[in-house]
Amino acid sequence: MPNALPPAYTITPPNRALTGRVSPPGSKSIPNRPLLLAALAKGTSHLTGALKSKDTVLMARALREMGVTVEEPDATSFRVTSSGRLSAPQAPLFLGNAGTATRFLTAAVATIDGTVIVDGDEDMRLRPIRPLVDALNFLGIAAECPTGCPPVTIRGNGRFGRGRVEIDASLSSQYVSALLMAAPFGDGPIEIALTGKDIGARGYVDLTLAAMRAFGAEVEAHDTGSWLVQPTGYKAADFHIEPDASAATYLWGIAALTGGAIDLGIATDAFTQPDAAAQALIAAYPDMPEIIDGSQMQDAVPTMAVVAAFNNRPVRFVGIANLRVKETDRIRAVANELNRIRPGLAVEEGDDLLVWSDPALAGQTLPARIETYHDHRIAMSFALAGLLVNGITILDPACTGKTYPEYWDMLAGLGVELKATD
Repeated sequence: MPNALPPAYTITPPNRALTGRVSPPGSKSIPNRPLLLAALAKGTSHLTGALKSKDTVLMARALREMGVTVEEPDATSFRVTSSGRLSAPQAPLFLGNAGTATRFLTAAVATIDGTVIVDGDEDMRLRPIRPLVDALNFLGIAAECPTGCPPVTIRGNGRFGRGRVEIDASLSSQYVSALLMAAPFGDGPIEIALTGKDIGARGYVDLTLAAMRAFGAEVEAHDTGSWLVQPTGYKAADFHIEPDASAATYLWGIAALTGGAIDLGIATDAFTQPDAAAQALIAAYPDMPEIIDGSQMQDAVPTMAVVAAFNNRPVRFVGIANLRVKETDRIRAVANELNRIRPGLAVEEGDDLLVWSDPALAGQTLPARIETYHDHRIAMSFALAGLLVNGITILDPACTGKTYPEYWDMLAGLGVELKATD
């Protein structure tokens, strides 16, 4: 397929089981962690297995603007050389709608002696960041975000404080990860504690801890709600990035809906990312459970919701309030687009999503132009509906470049017919 994608793709159901081997791209969740840590480590680090998505491109560009040498020897590798410190950029850091890059760098640039503005696109400017800014202020770092969302202005003095800081991570675990990764530059040990037990996708904090330790950090989890980080700084290291579990959910969905089999080249239990837990739920199709708690596998919820549309019984998704502050309000987006396929197919009940499953949808012709809201996960998950329903058109297919640039090539390679339309 050409690099410049059309305005829309209309999908023709294959009417057969889809089989084959597909290698998912590198993890979307992991790369910005070792990229940042390599930039904070003195020496040269080598990262392999990386996804060159929009998010990693934006992170790499921002690091270069702060004096770090980031080279790309091949399509899945980075070579990062740093003095071990970031320098103040000459202009605001623009990070598009990359949540990890924006949150992680908001904390990391506090180690700079100078003023840095962290900003994003119009969608990023709607994504909350105040809990992280409040935590920085508590550590003695001057930071402000007048709207509670980016842009954030950080006036660093080269120090990251010490002692105990509490943070509300109910909206995003990325706030915790951001503080954790900057904490080795403290004047002394820093304890990071949750204000409550609620945290969005705790498993992603575990990914952060693993990456930090790989680069020489000393961090200890005291209990389920606090972490103690020693002021060790970081050491250059080599780091391999595993395939993306969130991307794998689409492959599991393809296999389930078509009765096929997709070999990912990696066992499900080899994934360390939280979204891998979705595999068992998707594999249960057409008898997925009536209630699915999506709190610890949030990026997998759109995939599971589309698969659930064809389930034998309704499925209620709970614990997913954080989906309202992703690239778009994913609860509303999924409900809207399922209802575009058939009115009444989904309903929002508070922050729950109830999918009124109907296996009879399969084989019907239900023309629907699916709005994707600039959100890669909406585009990729709703493409699965086109495997069973005639007339599904995905608008703005290029948005999948954020995490899975080869997504449409993958579908075509499995034998799915995609017709370019306006």
